[in-house]
Amino acid sequence: MNLSDKSAIVTGGASGLGAATAAALHEAGVKVALWDLNADKGEALAAELGGIFCSVDVTDEDTIAAALDKTAAAHGLPSILINCAGIAIGEKTIGKNGPHRLESFKKVLDINLAGTFNCTRLVAVEMEKREPGADGERGVIINTASVAAFEGQIGQAAYAASKAGVAGMTLPVARDLMNVGIRVNTIAPGIFWTPMMAGMDQKVQDALSAMVPFPKRLGKPEEYASLALEICRNTMINGAVFRIDGAIRMQPR
Repeated sequence: MNLSDKSAIVTGGASGLGAATAAALHEAGVKVALWDLNADKGEALAAELGGIFCSVDVTDEDTIAAALDKTAAAHGLPSILINCAGIAIGEKTIGKNGPHRLESFKKVLDINLAGTFNCTRLVAVEMEKREPGADGERGVIINTASVAAFEGQIGQAAYAASKAGVAGMTLPVARDLMNVGIRVNTIAPGIFWTPMMAGMDQKVQDALSAMVPFPKRLGKPEEYASLALEICRNTMINGAVFRIDGAIRMQPR
């Protein structure tokens, strides 16, 4: 895909991996719409990138429909969707206060898994309306999983299940959309520098960095963004899940 003058949507685009990817897309000549709930950061970044911000709850079809209308009016039909919106919790199956709360388990799955699919299915309908480009391509969708999908740690039952679901639906959704020329791939990051990580004690950050075989540091959001752009550009990449983790394999805790 030639990225110049394309229209992209980045969910969770106000910070972290989403913000870095939005900035990289902008640098490549893409018109970017940031979909997030953090209006302050989202509006500020959108202004910086010459894009737009839409207040979106990825679990809510009405807010997505409104955001699609706003995005199409400003930038035309989308060619790219990067799903970065998500949450993480730490809760054991049996903890000091009893069993894992079912409502918190469902909330993580609702946002991380159902929310990713919700945006995918609704944006894909708009992508299908585009005139096909080279190889009949109309769009590309990139989802965000995690190495926790494969090596979930203690307290990560909900998070790991949600991310394993994202990884697991990659190929079937790619197959669902193959006849309309939309590619679907997933990136599974390891331990990356994010706003959540910035709030941790330096000793914790150092310990996490030491767990990475090579390079022995936290991943940079720009490295996630670089991979996302290559997936967008390379039309042969479809139905795949990519680990980007410095060869880490997570221990139980």
